[in-house]
Amino acid sequence: MNFDGVLFFPVTPFAEDGTVDVALLKEHITSRLPFGPGGVFPACGTGEFHALSLEEIRTVVTAAVEAVAGAVPVVSGAGGPLGHAIAAAKAAEEAGADALLVLPPYLVTGPTDGVVAYVEAIAAASSLPVIVYHRGTAKFTAEAITRLTANPKVVGFKDGIGDVGLAQEIVSAINASGRTDFALFNGLLTAELTQGAYRGLGIPLYSSAAFAMAPEIAKAYYDAYVSGDEERRHALLEGFYAPLVRLRDQTPGFGVSLIKAGLRLAGLPVGPVRPPLVDPSEEQLLELKSILAKGHELAGS
Repeated sequence: MNFDGVLFFPVTPFAEDGTVDVALLKEHITSRLPFGPGGVFPACGTGEFHALSLEEIRTVVTAAVEAVAGAVPVVSGAGGPLGHAIAAAKAAEEAGADALLVLPPYLVTGPTDGVVAYVEAIAAASSLPVIVYHRGTAKFTAEAITRLTANPKVVGFKDGIGDVGLAQEIVSAINASGRTDFALFNGLLTAELTQGAYRGLGIPLYSSAAFAMAPEIAKAYYDAYVSGDEERRHALLEGFYAPLVRLRDQTPGFGVSLIKAGLRLAGLPVGPVRPPLVDPSEEQLLELKSILAKGHELAGS
């Protein structure tokens, strides 16, 4: 599966009555397509997969598929309790998704063999290819990834751990497998901050929550990244991404909450985050507004 551009993880907008706002979700997605995302990942981390029911996942993925209209791949989240993950995989296939991002299992931590079996069970539940997410309770070794490369339905690896030594071992294992169709991407929070290092590991792609909030800024960073304009890339890192990360780190879950808040500041009424996440305070909103203003200034938007 080919991803050429920033990987876009849309939020899930909620209406005043708490339901998914399908029209606003479609507007959110279509308004970002002109900025050239390499793929759209609905009902994943930024989309609050943890807080969505199975029917809401189906609704979100269906809306995303309709909005994207085949322009780029649509990759749905599937994870949590195994039964729920399998049902989510089937719902995503029925909704027209192109692939699945296998999110970590719920609560329990199993041995590596169990995590591999978890991925394989989800892969077997539908005809869709899957990308594994190395994060939380889903921790992989190079040997485990080598085993998974033997399954043609496993087509990608997303690192959300940040152990660069292990990530290098995993990249080397994938290269040694002979698979040339594997998508490798950095899935750390605010991945732009670490992507320079990840490129050196052989992981060229990255997920961008910031793209959902401020596509002009995220696209400016991506363009500098792919063109080798290190001066501009570092200016965006220092002026926008680093302050955003400092604000994000003030409160658990702000990797999602700030994105929704930024969208509301821009006039898109996507609603609040669902518990256990919380929305920013008024003081934090003012700080976010200032950070976004600086980012737009640096991006020339």
